[in-house]
Amino acid sequence: MNNPLLDFSGLPRFADIQPSHVGPAVDTLIAENTAVLAQVLTEAASPTWERFVAPLEDANERLSRAWGQVSHLNAVVNTPALRDAYNANLPKITQYWAALAQNEALFAGYKALRASPEFQALNPARRKIIDNELRDFRLGGAELSPKDKARFLEIQEALAATGAQFEQNLMDTTNAFGYLVADEAALHGLPDEVIQAARDAALKDQHGGWKFTLHAPSYGPVMQYAESRKLRQELYYSYATRASEFGKAEWDNTPLIRKLLQLRSEEARLLGFESFADLSLEPKMAESPQAVLAFLKDLAARAKPFAEKDWAELETFARETLGLDQLEPWDVAFVSEKLRNQRYAFSDQEVKQYFPEDQVLQGLFWVIRQLYGLTVSLSEAPIWHEDAHFYDLRDLSGALVGQFYLDLYARNGKRGGAWMDDAITRRRRGNAIQTPVAYLTCNFSAPVGGKPATFTHDEVITLFHEFGHGLHHLLTRIEDLPVSGINGVEWDAVELPSQFMENFCWEWEVLEGMTRHVDTGKPLPRALFDRMLAARHFQSGMQTVRQIEFSLFDMQLHTGFPQEDNPLQLLERIRDEVAVLRPPAWHRFPNSFSHIFAGGYAAGYYSYKWAEVLSSDAYSLFEEKGVLDARTGARFRDEILAVGGSRPALDSFVAFRGRKPNIDALLRHSGMRI
Repeated sequence: MNNPLLDFSGLPRFADIQPSHVGPAVDTLIAENTAVLAQVLTEAASPTWERFVAPLEDANERLSRAWGQVSHLNAVVNTPALRDAYNANLPKITQYWAALAQNEALFAGYKALRASPEFQALNPARRKIIDNELRDFRLGGAELSPKDKARFLEIQEALAATGAQFEQNLMDTTNAFGYLVADEAALHGLPDEVIQAARDAALKDQHGGWKFTLHAPSYGPVMQYAESRKLRQELYYSYATRASEFGKAEWDNTPLIRKLLQLRSEEARLLGFESFADLSLEPKMAESPQAVLAFLKDLAARAKPFAEKDWAELETFARETLGLDQLEPWDVAFVSEKLRNQRYAFSDQEVKQYFPEDQVLQGLFWVIRQLYGLTVSLSEAPIWHEDAHFYDLRDLSGALVGQFYLDLYARNGKRGGAWMDDAITRRRRGNAIQTPVAYLTCNFSAPVGGKPATFTHDEVITLFHEFGHGLHHLLTRIEDLPVSGINGVEWDAVELPSQFMENFCWEWEVLEGMTRHVDTGKPLPRALFDRMLAARHFQSGMQTVRQIEFSLFDMQLHTGFPQEDNPLQLLERIRDEVAVLRPPAWHRFPNSFSHIFAGGYAAGYYSYKWAEVLSSDAYSLFEEKGVLDARTGARFRDEILAVGGSRPALDSFVAFRGRKPNIDALLRHSGMRI
């Protein structure tokens, strides 16, 4: 217990964890797991669940929980010492899991269990686990020759290390950038709180003036509100060229992209797949890369006329109203905000004043109570930063259902973006049920000037999105870890619960109670909400083709893309087909595309649009029955959230909706129904 990473008696001991604990904990757990594996393999000839599957499952959970804490800290409070410890131990973790997936004796034991009379006596969740394991052994190289197995292990280690380096380069580039403004006139148009935050950042560095960064709470408002075209252009260039050849050579992700693509292609060939995309889709809902490409191109064909209309309107407005004859990429967010303000008589900044953090959280928790009969309350737990908080999720009888950490603000040393991750997964342990715990992480603006943090409506949507992932993890009723919560759920269905939650951010009966003006205390006026609703589909065509552009790039990059070619050329060809906005030639989007190069979405980025079909269609039932209808909420929980990965996602959707999904609701929710 001297090493907090080896204490599994309760919640993570974040206040006690030091980088020096990482190596000893990893070494201890891998040694223990190796001993458990040796014991389990003595049962391989006549395996049973209790003697063959359960012991190794318990051991692997301990390793996953310990390493999960290290990975989480590396993402939210990154320090040189912690990064060194993470990088030093990542190869050990990678090698352990890769070797386990190739263990022929373990594979043989699972095959024997699958063929035994006991298999039919197991519950459906456990049968699904065994089938998943057999599939994963094949995908993990268990059937390869000894020579190919050795190379496969090398590839797994190289992929893990290279992906981690990609993310670290992006973080370092982002953290290192600072743009000092000395002339107050250059700040015209920026919200007061953004100016104050820039002033505070400069003072922290013992500078005069105002310091702007590439973190979202600084970069986003500059692009959207700054009247200074020079300021917008400076930040746009630095943001667009992060982790590229235009900066420090040691932070350039260009060679890492090529290396990742080569490694993934070799991995797929070793396993007998034509491409990495074919390998990636094997455990997903989509049948083939061709099916995904057909889906994306069909959606692009529907969306592009709307996108072209959006772009034409923007160019005309920029020229005739703002005097911009040439609409540059660093103008787009600024001009869009001006156009929306003119057309709908509101700005994001105006709306933001109605979404103080405490009121938003109160509204989110109220929705959860209405839908699922659950209450959320602040609780106590060791945390990693003073900005993080911990909550209990209970049913109406007071019984604890789950717990979660919430870390909302951007800061140096914290990975960009927003995400949910699991800290502890629900499962049965003897006569007790282990309480699930989730991490919910965002990168919003911190409080400034003594006022509470306020969120844009888009940030509120992001919070609801991540909370949807959290509910998927926390509300499972499955008692076997490998298919509990989000575990075992097909990757292209895992966004269903998160995107589903976004819809509530557009309902008056939700927003009415979750808004309070930060100065006056008054709720959001209905007239302003109506204008927001009218603007809901503003530039949805452009936004849709942008997502399709990223998805097509990802899928084609991993489907027979010649390794000697430049990915940027592929991206330009895709833009020729679907895009309306063309970035400059020096834009290096792939170098910061961490979703596919460091985040697990390789040949899977399409899943955002794929799952949006599911989520929109699922939400349409609430529109029919009542958006906060508790009976429909209970059905969604029972058929989608509670079952985790214990059955195919399509079966869960059909059980909820009563039929297979169709695209109509997505098109309607996007304002693109023809």
